[in-house]
Amino acid sequence: MAPATATTYDGLPIAKEPPFGASVVVYRRSGGGLEVLLLHRAHGGPEFEGDWAWTPPAGARQPGEDPDLAAARELREETGLELPIRRVCDGAGDWCVYAAEAPAEAMVVLDAEHDRFEWVAAGDAPARCLPELVAAQLRSALAGLA
Repeated sequence: MAPATATTYDGLPIAKEPPFGASVVVYRRSGGGLEVLLLHRAHGGPEFEGDWAWTPPAGARQPGEDPDLAAARELREETGLELPIRRVCDGAGDWCVYAAEAPAEAMVVLDAEHDRFEWVAAGDAPARCLPELVAAQLRSALAGLA
């Protein structure tokens, strides 16, 4: 299914064929187990908690852009992190999902699209993500990391 709009919220073109974008489930190991990096979208305001408020780093694939490169670009742009990524599921072809392990001391530097981030226990992270599609992709990715 093609995206409803041909551009991102900031006016950049979106690929017209799937996959339309990618998410990167960034995780780290802590004394309490796995933690997942979630980002909060700034344009909904600091109190916004609806659909797309909290997500893993993610974004649209540009026309002609390789999905792996799109995922790495989104990760770098949204968090400042440059980590090895690996595809963990393809979201039925419309959206690719990747995983990346961050060191415990990783420094997250947010872009203007986000106003804060949290490292959330892996078991709690999907419940923070709306719509259900995002939560399901996160659960699927985490199932392969346990």
